[in-house]
Amino acid sequence: MLLPTTKDELIKLKWDQLDVILITGDAYMDSPFIGVSIIGRVLSQAGFRVGVIAQPDWHTPSDICRLGEPALFWGITGGCMDSMVANYTALKKKRHSDDLTAGGKNNRRPDRALVVYANLIRQYFKETKPLILGGVEASMRRIAHYDYWSDSVRRSILFDARADYLIYGMAEKATLEVARKLRNGQSIQDIKGICYISSSPPPDYTELPAFEDAVADKKSFAQMFNTFYQNNDPLTAKGLFQRHGNRYLIQNPPQPLLSTQELDDIYALDFSRTVHPYYAKQGKVGAMETIQFSVNTHRGCYGECNFCSIGLHEGRTLVCRSEKSIFDEVKKIAALPDFKGYIMDIGGATANMYGIECPRKLKSGACKNKRCLYPGICSNLKIDHSRQINLLKNLRKIKGVKKVFVASGIRYDLLLGDKQHRAEYMRELIAHHISGQLKVAPEHVAPEILKRMGKPASRLLLDFKNMFDELNQSLRKNQFLTYYFMAAHPGCTRDDMRLIKAFAGKELHINPRQVQIFTPLPSTYSALMYFTESDPFTRKKIFVEKNLRGKQHQKDLLTDRHTIRKQARKVSW
Repeated sequence: MLLPTTKDELIKLKWDQLDVILITGDAYMDSPFIGVSIIGRVLSQAGFRVGVIAQPDWHTPSDICRLGEPALFWGITGGCMDSMVANYTALKKKRHSDDLTAGGKNNRRPDRALVVYANLIRQYFKETKPLILGGVEASMRRIAHYDYWSDSVRRSILFDARADYLIYGMAEKATLEVARKLRNGQSIQDIKGICYISSSPPPDYTELPAFEDAVADKKSFAQMFNTFYQNNDPLTAKGLFQRHGNRYLIQNPPQPLLSTQELDDIYALDFSRTVHPYYAKQGKVGAMETIQFSVNTHRGCYGECNFCSIGLHEGRTLVCRSEKSIFDEVKKIAALPDFKGYIMDIGGATANMYGIECPRKLKSGACKNKRCLYPGICSNLKIDHSRQINLLKNLRKIKGVKKVFVASGIRYDLLLGDKQHRAEYMRELIAHHISGQLKVAPEHVAPEILKRMGKPASRLLLDFKNMFDELNQSLRKNQFLTYYFMAAHPGCTRDDMRLIKAFAGKELHINPRQVQIFTPLPSTYSALMYFTESDPFTRKKIFVEKNLRGKQHQKDLLTDRHTIRKQARKVSW
């Protein structure tokens, strides 16, 4: 049963009031890939009455008021993406389409959705129950942060939204604890994984540089971010506080990671994998074509690319589902009436991380001054793809399944690090799990830019390409690699883009097409570089392309077939 979104549904359920109302910036898709649906299902399974209002019209009270007022709290999310990323390109142009909106037209999501939705509730429900923010927009904007779209340092979003609490990261445990404590009339300020505003800081928490200092001094901003970033692991993080004027943002330590059993229990919930009829009648939701018949195998990512928000939001420690849980979900999908036999994706943020994690990290937390994959693979990370190989082989045997694709991309440095199983894993992928192409994301080839991105050396890409080509030939497959590159990352110049062009032509034998312009996402190291125009690890000044035409030119240098190739400087790949 779908969670209710209309008054008529409440009447049919004979519910006079909901316990929790969830507001989202996306159309309501009942899918285990959609955060608001997971939270709603978890709360519902625990006995709470939950309703969803998706993409409310912020100009009138008609949507925000249609389910009445909740008995416990309002849960507010901007959706699966930060609303500014969803609404604007890297060149700050308005996006016209939206795969997370029914009908596909980008006209249902406001800029700074959390602030707009929270103020909309305050407008029509004056003395209401607590407003609690969640999702990626809340997570990445929970402290003072650089905002690319206003080119300024903004306060914690809790202050701008005038909300009561913020739940950061993957929020199932914290949200359930919040709901139970509020139902029992208890304070929720001691719950791990939440932020709130206070007139005074807790005595044993670590102080971040104040918002005003972060605005005035880039060194203070960098210090603030470094301390914040190092306090996100559940096993080692301390509570934080940051002064904003005469009040304090308080961030409690993170929630413990879910266990495999807890993650399995979530994915066993009865998701319908459909768009709620109330929104489906407004048109197709493009994202459903990708996620309806896809399966998530794990959460988290220890790749720690400096431009990416996944590690900070989902965590740098992998939590994997059991094989049985994955098999059970695929069997459910195979039984759906409109399933044609194709699992569109099996994976996660990085597909081939499944089943691989550092035992030291699991016991003691993520290292503060060392990364799992950069500048090379840590010796404590024992890489073994055998569990993934067996998973893929067994998924192919499920009745009704014709093909299981690995579409979410893989880390080729991780694969190459598994000398025992890499050939077998690649053979399994190429023979059975690629739809003509396999995505890889080298992002760049210049050593200094790769260093600032936290990405592996280009020689590994060439080693991987050679393996892929040889196996394709031996298996008589006509398949190819799709390469994703990035323009205008901090430190990148036009000469660096010409270097990619020369490398792509000489070594990859392609003219790049999948090229994105760097966007400084809130609370990422690359955004810190962009704002401070310095390398946070060496503190050296770096060139940052901030002119929009200059950014477009960098991209054009790579994608234009008619670009005059200047002699690239010699580089050892």
